[in-house]
Amino acid sequence: MYTPPLALTPYDHFLFSRPIAADEVNWPLPEYRYGDYFTGTDIVHTGIDIDAPRGTPVLAAGEGEVVWSGYGLYAGRDRPDDPYGLAVVILHDFGYQGRKLYTVYAHMDEITVTSGQKVRTGDVLGYVGSTGFTTGPHLHFEVRIEQNSFFVTRNPELWLVPPQGWGVLAGRLLKNTGQPIEHLTIDVQALDSSQMWQVRTYAPHSVNSDDYYRENLVLSDLPAGKYRITFKYKGTPYHFETEILAGMVRYFTFREGQGFSTSLPTPPPPIVLPADNSPH
Repeated sequence: MYTPPLALTPYDHFLFSRPIAADEVNWPLPEYRYGDYFTGTDIVHTGIDIDAPRGTPVLAAGEGEVVWSGYGLYAGRDRPDDPYGLAVVILHDFGYQGRKLYTVYAHMDEITVTSGQKVRTGDVLGYVGSTGFTTGPHLHFEVRIEQNSFFVTRNPELWLVPPQGWGVLAGRLLKNTGQPIEHLTIDVQALDSSQMWQVRTYAPHSVNSDDYYRENLVLSDLPAGKYRITFKYKGTPYHFETEILAGMVRYFTFREGQGFSTSLPTPPPPIVLPADNSPH
């Protein structure tokens, strides 16, 4: 596993360690990634789910201060019916481009830290469970930027350091109008092993793209190598080949009527933060 922070290009930000020990590959659950719908509902997933047996230690993904510990993260303090169940939130000692970073760890059966406690990377926060709205034991993990709010999440797969020698695929798929293509199923196949992954573009609400990539698709934990991307849109099949590089994000765009491109996005304008007028 690479050691965070890892940023081999100017706009990548693999700042966090895995919240479940990486003695084996712990992919996000493929059927319910960031921006996907919960099966049979219109509820959109604002994090990733990492499968692990009940009782597996949940680890701090970075150093910082615990700013939430207990029930009620979404519905209000001490609400045992909260969808997150027993949850912990860390405000990290580091930020990104001058903005605060938070990580969320949810559905635990037991919490071992309290609000106000300082933690280091890898410290045990609690243990995997199934409290809240779950179908079984797993860890729900979120990255939030600037505020501890459900509405400002980002895709954790762009923030978690990948396994050694592996990389990440990010894509921006657009209609001919320039609007995002929503909830489209994409097949990704490794050309050397024929292993297949499947991922869907984001749903139309409750999630946020990266400031730089403006993606609506991310697939992490891909071994370095060549891949074929295929999908069908409005009855027309499309395919595209690309190469995943170790420790990096491979980016592509698709626009209906124009096809594929690997050109990187134009950098966003600098973020202007409010002046700090507090006394020093």
